[in-house]
Amino acid sequence: MSRSPIIAVIGDSRVEPADSRDAFAQDLGTRIIDRGWRLQTGGLGGVMEAACRGGRASTRWTPGSIIGILPGWDPDDANPYVDVALPTGLDHGRNLLVGQADAVVAIGGGAGTLSEIAFAWMMFRLIIAMRGSGWAGQLADQPVDQRIRYPDLPDDRVYGVATAVE
Repeated sequence: MSRSPIIAVIGDSRVEPADSRDAFAQDLGTRIIDRGWRLQTGGLGGVMEAACRGGRASTRWTPGSIIGILPGWDPDDANPYVDVALPTGLDHGRNLLVGQADAVVAIGGGAGTLSEIAFAWMMFRLIIAMRGSGWAGQLADQPVDQRIRYPDLPDDRVYGVATAVE
């Protein structure tokens, strides 16, 4: 039996429903589950909740499809769309765990998102970033640092996108 890839969606913990980041995250969450992959977030609000809400709206959603890696001790802190709530008690240290997904998609984001991107970069993960605001926008289409992660991939970078379809 093969394992389903886990795709992490990271970004702003506070976004309004009318915000383009909310719509992007929700669309992306649906598309991740539609592909038969697992969705992982930090389990809280904002972009994380929007992605989980989108994942739950997929016709391919099944219980266990949406994973929340929580910073605190209480699984009830997870947004209502998380299927598997993993409380870590690690506070921001849990960002290392979020960066362990097979691929990471960043939408906006502040310092926490930056740390998740940095961990994912150091762990040789595919990183995709929504062009626009926050650290995702600043790092889209460029490498995080000058390390050579893949010798056969001279243009390795954080891959910038404008839409969830990309």
